[in-house]
Amino acid sequence: MAETAEELRKRPEIRKELERATGEKHREKIQPPDRDRFWFVAYAVALAICAVSYFLVSAKLIPLPQAGLDISKRILRGAVLITIVLAAARAMSVYGIARIEDASTRFTLQRIAHLVVGLAVALIVVSIVFVNWYGAVAALGVGSIIIGLAVQTPMKSFIAWIYILVRQPFRVGDRIKIGDATGDVIDVGYLDTTLWEFGGQYITGDHPSGRLIKFPNEKVLDELIYNYSWPLFPYIWNEVKFQVGYNADLEFIAKTMQKITEEELGKEMLKRVETFRDLLARTPVDELDVHEHPRVIFRVADNTWLEAIVRYLVAPREAGRVKSRLIKKLLAALNAAPDKVMFPAGANR
Repeated sequence: MAETAEELRKRPEIRKELERATGEKHREKIQPPDRDRFWFVAYAVALAICAVSYFLVSAKLIPLPQAGLDISKRILRGAVLITIVLAAARAMSVYGIARIEDASTRFTLQRIAHLVVGLAVALIVVSIVFVNWYGAVAALGVGSIIIGLAVQTPMKSFIAWIYILVRQPFRVGDRIKIGDATGDVIDVGYLDTTLWEFGGQYITGDHPSGRLIKFPNEKVLDELIYNYSWPLFPYIWNEVKFQVGYNADLEFIAKTMQKITEEELGKEMLKRVETFRDLLARTPVDELDVHEHPRVIFRVADNTWLEAIVRYLVAPREAGRVKSRLIKKLLAALNAAPDKVMFPAGANR
């Protein structure tokens, strides 16, 4: 049973796109699971232990030499900072990332959070090891310049990864075309992106080729990206065309082609277009003419025939299969009335 437009709007991926376009936010209360509560309690206990230990060391209730006293204080301060960072990361994960219903977005944000936490912990450890911050910063600055000159391409790809996360030209699960590569995104790493190719050199249509394509993320800064997976309107226009005679029954052909195409595609597409129109009504392009039903048009061919074309919306991953089924059904119906259709002799049969 086809979903209504209201039911479609409740889908997480569609609601997210509507929120992005309209500014309307969907809020819901998030309760941390028991295992997260356990971690929060563990962090609190760790902070308490560090605070008590620091007091005992500072008050010299624990006899230590001066060198050991300084080292102990630095270690305890570092432990406190690391605990705070981990607790903040856990809270962000539970109350922020976990409330995002889209799995792809959650996965991406978790990777960002892990990277940020790792960098913060590394910085704290460096601050414990190096007492002289001036020397540490100077060494880090010189090292960064040398490393930056040596790894310009990886750094550019890392910056492009941040661009992908912020601007979202594509996400994991999207079907895209970039340059000569076309496929489904199965991973967006810090430095490169992996596609599961469809079509390609040895196969036509939308069938997977079996090959993986990897390209550096920096490519997104220089290439056009075609994304076929916008959640709010995950369809593309496709066509089936036949050549018919000038004196054919064009009304019969149009009704037959439209009826068969509608029966093949079903009604869910109509609801998607309704949602799409709802969004367009809030933008400067609300006058865009979007047809939810398949359309049949006629065009003069380069030869002495007319082209009967049925244009319809289809999910990108279903385009090849739907077109094959449509061609069989359309030919069967049109060939049943040869006097009305008047195919060219030896063509379309």
